[in-house]
Amino acid sequence: MLLAFDVGNTQILGGVFKGDKLLFKFRKRSESRSTSDELGVFFKNVLRENEVNPAKIKSVAICSVVPDMIYPLYQSVVKYFGLKPFLIGPGVKTGLNLKYKNPGEIGADRVANAMGAVELFGGKNMIVADLGTATTFCIISEKKEYLGGIIMPGIKLSANALSNGTAKLPKIEIIKPKKFEGKTTVDAMQCGIYYSNYFAIKGIMEEIRKTYFPKAETITIGTGGFSKIFEGEGLFTHISQDIVLIGIKKAFEMNKKEILEVK
Repeated sequence: MLLAFDVGNTQILGGVFKGDKLLFKFRKRSESRSTSDELGVFFKNVLRENEVNPAKIKSVAICSVVPDMIYPLYQSVVKYFGLKPFLIGPGVKTGLNLKYKNPGEIGADRVANAMGAVELFGGKNMIVADLGTATTFCIISEKKEYLGGIIMPGIKLSANALSNGTAKLPKIEIIKPKKFEGKTTVDAMQCGIYYSNYFAIKGIMEEIRKTYFPKAETITIGTGGFSKIFEGEGLFTHISQDIVLIGIKKAFEMNKKEILEVK
C-alpha cells in the first residue's frame, strides 16, 4: 500500500492507495510546530481506525508547500513506518514538459495537480483550478505541456482580509449564497466573497482559453477544499478532490527507484 500526503498551508490531505484504488482519505491541520512523534502516532491511529494495518504501508510519498512541515513529517515516516519517503520536488520525473523559466519554482502541489489531471483526463487541453488557501491555475496542453499558471488569493484569505482589515465587519462562514445580493451585513459579505471569486475564476479561465486554446476543446477541472461550493454552477467540466493524491501516486510510480526502505 502507498500512503500519500499533500501538505498545504491549512491542512494535510492524506490518502491510502491499494494498487490503483484510493481506499480512503483523511485530513489534519497543518501545524509547523508538530513533532515527528505527534504526526507518526496520529497517522498510525488514522490507519487503524480505517481498518488498515500500518505494517501494510510499504511506500510513502509527500508533496508539500510548507517547508517547515517537511522535516517532522519525513522523520515521522522514518521512525513510525521504517520507510524513506519520496518527496516531490525539483528534478523528479513528471512526464510533463514544464514550460517555466525555472521549473524548480513550480509548487509541488501544482505539479501533482497537473500530473493527476493528465492521468485522469490526459490527451486534452486542460485548465486545473485548485481552490485552497491560494487559488492556483495550471495550464496544460494536450501534448502534456505545462504552459504556465496563475496564483491569486484564495477564498478564505479574501474573507479574512475583509474582516481583519475593517473595524466592524465580522468573520463569516464561507457558503454559496441563496441570492445574488445580501439583505444583512453577513449576507452581503458572503455574496461578495462568493461572487467575486466566481467571476474571477470564470474570467481567468475564459481568458486562458482565448489565449492558449482559441479553437481547441478545453476542459476545466476544479479541485481543492473550496471547489465544492461552486458545484452546479457550470464553472468546471469536472470537480475532483482526488487529483492531487492521484498525481502524487503517479510521481511515486515514475520515481520508484528513489523509494528505499530504511535499514
